[in-house]
Amino acid sequence: MDSLDERADPPHRIRPREKGDLEACAQALAEVHRGDGYPVNWPEFPADWLASPGQQAAWVAELDGRVVGHVALSPAGDGDAAPGLWSERTGRPAAGAAVVSRLFVSPSARGHGIGALLMDRAVRDAAARGLHPVLDVVASDTAAAALYERLGWHLLAVVEQRWSPDLTVMVRCYAAPA
Repeated sequence: MDSLDERADPPHRIRPREKGDLEACAQALAEVHRGDGYPVNWPEFPADWLASPGQQAAWVAELDGRVVGHVALSPAGDGDAAPGLWSERTGRPAAGAAVVSRLFVSPSARGHGIGALLMDRAVRDAAARGLHPVLDVVASDTAAAALYERLGWHLLAVVEQRWSPDLTVMVRCYAAPA
């Protein structure tokens, strides 16, 4: 019991995501989408979107035994802007970055520090893999940007990203503190 999430007192905890968690995660994600518009494009199969191929790891947050949050860690991909920006700043290869993604906390569970706990878990896992965490967030999501900045993440740039042939969005790209 040496990690922050394992020491956290009930009623909340962070643990590795299991296949059986995906339905509850999708339900929590639907609550987030209704309230916050995340994700911008609602996936046809939310559980598949949450467990996208190639993820290195994923965790869920529980509050009073109910899944209320999620975060995943993935390798840098071709369409990810943050790893390239981080690489340009540090001189390290983009493959040395891990992308924090699929982060959300149900509106009904906010105010318990769960977002920070999920971020901490992803950052620690990336470091254990010898990778540096980066992420991007839709520029209009000021609440998420505020969380990352409170946690000491550094804004790399605000860039346009093409998400589909018909959709280009502005995203804020961040890197975790060194």
